[in-house]
Amino acid sequence: MKPVRVALAQIAPRLGDPKANLERHAAAVKTARAEKADVVVFPELAMTGYLLRDQVPDVAMTESSRTFRSLLALSRTIDVVTGLVLEGPGHAFFNAAIYASQGRLVHVHRKVYLPTYGMFDEGRDFAPGEVLRAFDAPFGRAGILICEDAWHPTCAWLAVQDGAATLFVLSSGPTRGTRPGRGITSLPVWHDLLRVTAQFQTAFVVYVNRVGYEDGLNFGGGSMAIDPFGRTIASLPALDEGLAVAELSPEVLRRARTVYPLLRDENVDLVHRELERVRQRRFDLPGPEAD
Repeated sequence: MKPVRVALAQIAPRLGDPKANLERHAAAVKTARAEKADVVVFPELAMTGYLLRDQVPDVAMTESSRTFRSLLALSRTIDVVTGLVLEGPGHAFFNAAIYASQGRLVHVHRKVYLPTYGMFDEGRDFAPGEVLRAFDAPFGRAGILICEDAWHPTCAWLAVQDGAATLFVLSSGPTRGTRPGRGITSLPVWHDLLRVTAQFQTAFVVYVNRVGYEDGLNFGGGSMAIDPFGRTIASLPALDEGLAVAELSPEVLRRARTVYPLLRDENVDLVHRELERVRQRRFDLPGPEAD
């Protein structure tokens, strides 16, 4: 891993308006470049807004779409990580995130876990992703998770086992609950989860959550970057748009993985063997001794 400056762009996307959101991306890119950042990270579905419902097919992009090409062009002078709706084969639509660099697409992550409970209804509009991979960014190996993915520990674990030293977590997390003196109670829950993820995986975690309102739903912000020791190295407040820059140091990563050699000691063979046993039991599959 090389030293890298990462800008957290906490914006309020306009629902169903990729053109307006592309302009917001361009403005944040300009600010991030002025701060000498190497990468700028936006929230989940930053190009479209979140509560899309029937608008999903209208705002979906393919890699040949004009707006998609314009988005890639923003990465000619600074790497860009952002969320959007991608249309796949068979006209399936995915809640996706991309990493773009030097005007080219480097990596696509399609959200694996689509929350369809409580206030969330993503399974109605999107197809789930079925692949989780780390990828080679210019500064080192990284992974992308989208919101609910981060609540399933296997996602971060798989990305780090695949070589990721940095996890980008893009979110459209709404505010839920307030208490006097404690503010928005849903944000500390997210922050605790991310600190534990950073420490257990000995990886940098860069979390960017959106702000603003859609159809009466308020999004909380509270974006932050965390080092592999679980320490906050950059943060933004709740509710307001803003941009903050975090410096990710390879020496900090080296120290953490030396003091806590969890990655070194992980027994992947054990996990593979026991998962296969659990899978056979759960789905009543024949064992290896069967014909």
